[in-house]
Amino acid sequence: MGSYTASAQRLVDEMKVAALADPARGLAFQGAPGANSDLAAREYDPDSLPLPCYSFQDAIDAVREGRVDRAIIPIENSLHGRVADIHFLLPESGLSIVGEHFLPIRYGLMSRDLGPITRAMSHEQALGQCRKWLRANHISPVAHSDTAGAAAWVADSDEVGLAALAPPHAAELYGLTLHGTGMEDADHNMTRFVILAREPLADLSAARGPLMTTFMFEVKNIPAALYKALGGFATNGVNMTKLESYQVAGSFAATQFYTDIVGAPGDENIDRALEELDFQTKSLRLLGTYPMARVRG
Repeated sequence: MGSYTASAQRLVDEMKVAALADPARGLAFQGAPGANSDLAAREYDPDSLPLPCYSFQDAIDAVREGRVDRAIIPIENSLHGRVADIHFLLPESGLSIVGEHFLPIRYGLMSRDLGPITRAMSHEQALGQCRKWLRANHISPVAHSDTAGAAAWVADSDEVGLAALAPPHAAELYGLTLHGTGMEDADHNMTRFVILAREPLADLSAARGPLMTTFMFEVKNIPAALYKALGGFATNGVNMTKLESYQVAGSFAATQFYTDIVGAPGDENIDRALEELDFQTKSLRLLGTYPMARVRG
């Protein structure tokens, strides 16, 4: 577990008291107050009480241990790809995905006005999403654990030339000068978040629109293993919107896949496809079925 700077800690303490007093409304997120995950929490559920957590693991643990009922975690970004470690943390968490939310990502450059800006501090994802702008303006990137945390760091620092790249409203939150916005390298910059809870959604009948099911599977180490595993989705007309691979435990022999499909268990075609997948793989773990927040395609 890490620690926040003084400016962030004051806000963290206030938000923590409120969220822990009402766990049903508590919604854990990784980062300092004002981070994109904080914004996503407030957009997804305006009645929630966001709970700042220093790491993704801390946010997941807050739900596992019952301190709050839900967590909101970024899983992928349209510019920078998947968020590191999440695909390893999710299956180990024992939590279920019960929702998703898409947040347009915008960044502002903010500082204490201590000389010309030569360095910008932010989360690695944010620095990657703004790398062309940083290079064009001859500003060196400085990695930090999260975006708003970088703004709080700058607010508490006397370092000349240091600025933060963070959501624009963080400038007001931490008393910094906002020098401009729109540093992201593309207007379509978007992050997808998933909402985690201890139990899967019990009733999906009231959901409006299509459902999404997320699962992970590990293929057998044999020729054409992936082809065989996915054949049931093609023959049963199941739309697979995401398929992403990663190595298991540093091994180059075992590969797991993170997958999103449109539909839900209980649908005849989904059940047939999952039955065939289970037969063709070493392991299969359902992570959740939930309303689709944004139609793919």
